[in-house]
Amino acid sequence: MPFQYIVITAVIAAVVAAIFFFLGVTYRKMVGEKEISSAEEEARRIINEAIKASEGKKREALLEAKEEILHNRTEYEKEEKSRRADLQKQERRLQQKEENLDRKTENIEKKEEALAQKHADADRTQEEIELIKRSQTEMLERISGFTVEEAKNYLIAQVETQVTHETALKIKEIEQRAKEESDQRAKEIVATAIQRCAADHASEITVSVVPLPNDEMKGRIIGREGRNIRTIETLTGVDLIIDDTPEAITVSCFEPVRREVARVALEKLIADGRIHPTHIEEMVEKARREVDAVIKSEGERAAFETGVRGLHPEVQKMLGRLHYRTSYGQNVLQHSIEVSHIAGLMASELGLDVHAAKRAGLLHDIGKALDHEYEGTHVSLGVEFCRKYKEKEDILNAIQAHHGDVECKTLVACLVQAADAVSAARPGARRENLENYIKRLEKLEEITSSNPGVEKSYAIQAGREVRVMVRPEQVSEDQMVILARELAKRIEDELEYPGQIKVHLIRETKVVEYAK
Repeated sequence: MPFQYIVITAVIAAVVAAIFFFLGVTYRKMVGEKEISSAEEEARRIINEAIKASEGKKREALLEAKEEILHNRTEYEKEEKSRRADLQKQERRLQQKEENLDRKTENIEKKEEALAQKHADADRTQEEIELIKRSQTEMLERISGFTVEEAKNYLIAQVETQVTHETALKIKEIEQRAKEESDQRAKEIVATAIQRCAADHASEITVSVVPLPNDEMKGRIIGREGRNIRTIETLTGVDLIIDDTPEAITVSCFEPVRREVARVALEKLIADGRIHPTHIEEMVEKARREVDAVIKSEGERAAFETGVRGLHPEVQKMLGRLHYRTSYGQNVLQHSIEVSHIAGLMASELGLDVHAAKRAGLLHDIGKALDHEYEGTHVSLGVEFCRKYKEKEDILNAIQAHHGDVECKTLVACLVQAADAVSAARPGARRENLENYIKRLEKLEEITSSNPGVEKSYAIQAGREVRVMVRPEQVSEDQMVILARELAKRIEDELEYPGQIKVHLIRETKVVEYAK
């Protein structure tokens, strides 16, 4: 009984559950259908609204497009009207230009016709002139007795004489004016430079004399079997001349530094009294150090005195060696300092680079400190030495051009050349060998006497002036100007001389008559 009851109850529960499930499914289906229908209605409503909104926007877009088209059409019509007006203006201008060109063409054609007529008239007139000219020429030939060629030659001779006269006058006038202006300015510059600079001058020597306290010292210097004098000569490279000169020994050497070292060493040995080879070596070494110190200090003094800065120590040392070098009796270091001052003063007067002028003037003869040791001129040696220590090209050109070996590329080089000539040519600066001096005067007279038309010539004032007597029948007064210039040019080309030479031409005409 209980088991059947349980089965029935379970069956009833299953049936009830199935019924409720079916009812739930049906309800959910009905609810879903309602939602779908409402969603479809909402979708249809949205679509209708979207269609209405798109139609409205379409109408608005069409209206805007029509307005834009209308606006563009209006602008185009305005622009077209403006262009049409511009074209009409251009057409009118072109038409006016064509009319003007037509008128000008007509005028030109008329002028050409008139010119052609004038040419024809001119040709006829020229023929008439030729006829008149021939008739006049024939008449002149009959009157003068000259043919045409003879008359031409006569006129040419007259013109040549007149041109020679006018040329001489013009040369005189130009030379006088240039001389007045240039001489005055040059005198001011050179005089100012010389007045502000003075230098001592010495004599050209290749020997030094060492005084002795007594003649017994000569034997001690010679030493046993001459060992002391040989040691001194070997160490210093000089020649000791011991002769009959009382209480003096002569030190001879062409190289001034070695000669100075030997002189200082001898003085120290004489003062010390101990003279033997070992002590000689010590004294020579000590003298060499002292001379090197003097060389260094002299180089520094030269740079300081001229105000030239930035010199390489080796360049300063080489300048110091010039302290013991002379040229024609003039101390080369003092000469270099003087040239530096003069070049600097002239550069300041002319508004040029004073520092470059002083530097080039100080270094222009530096090669003379090397010409005893190396082959070559002091100019080439100086240029190579300064190039080695990075001197500028304008300084090198001034060194190379100061004797006229090359052309001056800068005004500073010209100033150094002039300053070198001023320093060397001033009275008392240099001593000249008598033989060379006489040869120079003879050459000067020979150059001036060789010209045709010169009768005699005389070199006067120590070769600073040459007076030339010309033959009056061969050289006229006008030709004297040209001859003087030719002689001066020949002297410049063929003769070497310090300073300048005045060429003085004299023409004398004498007329002698006797009263009977």
